Amino acid sequence: MVTGGNVNDCTRLPRLLQAINVPRLGPGRARTRPDHVVADKGYSSREIRSYLRRRGIAHTIRERADQKAGRRRRGSRGGRPPGFNRDRYKRRNVVERCFNRLKQFRGLATRYDKTATSYTATVTIASLLLWL
Repeated sequence: MVTGGNVNDCTRLPRLLQAINVPRLGPGRARTRPDHVVADKGYSSREIRSYLRRRGIAHTIRERADQKAGRRRRGSRGGRPPGFNRDRYKRRNVVERCFNRLKQFRGLATRYDKTATSYTATVTIASLLLWL
């Protein structure tokens, strides 16, 4: 999903998850829900965590320092810290390295393309060049 540069990614997460449609190889409906979401601290909010919980999607999202401090400050009323799987989170670096490699293409890093269609095409071409 391509968004403007001034839009926070976390505000688009519900729409992105609703757009998932992975066809099955055999008979049956397409998958519309991921098994697990792994995200960085930018996605750490109560709204996102509760949305994922309501949809039955397991998640590994690192908690921001200000959220930890606020929970500690409230004491026993602060609640239990959210579950966090450190080993699963470490595997997130594969995606981050892919973004890093894609940003080596100057047109992607500086966003020369003005329309979402041409930008998506540029990302696809750069991905194919990396894959080849």
